[in-house]
Amino acid sequence: MQLTKTEEDLMNYLWKLEKAFMKDLLEAYPEPKPANTTVATLLKRMTDKGFIAYNLFGNSREYYPLVKKKDYFSKHVNGLIKHFFNDSSSQFASFFIKETNLSKKELEELRAIIDTEIKNK
Repeated sequence: MQLTKTEEDLMNYLWKLEKAFMKDLLEAYPEPKPANTTVATLLKRMTDKGFIAYNLFGNSREYYPLVKKKDYFSKHVNGLIKHFFNDSSSQFASFFIKETNLSKKELEELRAIIDTEIKNK
């Protein structure tokens, strides 16, 4: 199951806030802010999909994520690798390095990450 683009946008605010009432989520949006009913509908859909839950405080709901951001995006990246790069992480890495216009410093940081992972294997 995955989120739509608008649900992902809202989920990003919730991941950042960790717990939030609807008014907090509305405040997080830049202008022009979506309508209350739009956010309420998104929150309902995301609850039904199992991405978020809430605690009731009187008539107010405090929402919190059930899915970690890292887990959500890891699943999408792995799907991307499977469907567009023949399930080859090295093909994906090669494409990423060549097509994203990384700076020398960023490439050096990636090299350090790779060197550390090689030592740990």
